[in-house]
Amino acid sequence: MSTNSNEPAVWLTQEAYDRLKEELTFLSGPGRAEIVARIEQARSEGDLKENGGYHAAREEQGKAEGRIVYLTDLLRRAHVGEAPADDGVVEPGMLVVAKIAGDETTFLFGSREVAGDSDLEVYSEQSPIGNAVHGAKVGDKLSYLAPNGRDITVEILSAKPYKI
Repeated sequence: MSTNSNEPAVWLTQEAYDRLKEELTFLSGPGRAEIVARIEQARSEGDLKENGGYHAAREEQGKAEGRIVYLTDLLRRAHVGEAPADDGVVEPGMLVVAKIAGDETTFLFGSREVAGDSDLEVYSEQSPIGNAVHGAKVGDKLSYLAPNGRDITVEILSAKPYKI
């Protein structure tokens, strides 16, 4: 995958890339056709001002088109690779346990899309904390400036490759 140097690459597992590619294919083809058919059906029912089915289908169409744009961009910028080495270094694809401002927190470092349907907290490489912990090792203590202007301390307790 090629990336524009102005846009950050997104690390994805092959599994996540394939899942997202399949979703994009569905949304761009059968999913789009299904929504258009529902809009046409609702339109044929008459007055559009009070037609809840029509408005719901149009809203769904907007969300689907937004997801198509998002997935197209994400997959274009994706760097597909194997899970990172189990070496205790924080890098995309790692499940990290850290003490953040005194509280122990577990999060996936990387893209929300890698986490799939899990309710796992995710910090991207572009986030303030992600930028700070990227490349840190187990045992490292560091700090970063939060968006609210506070200096937040972080201690890396563990970093293991994430497995779905």
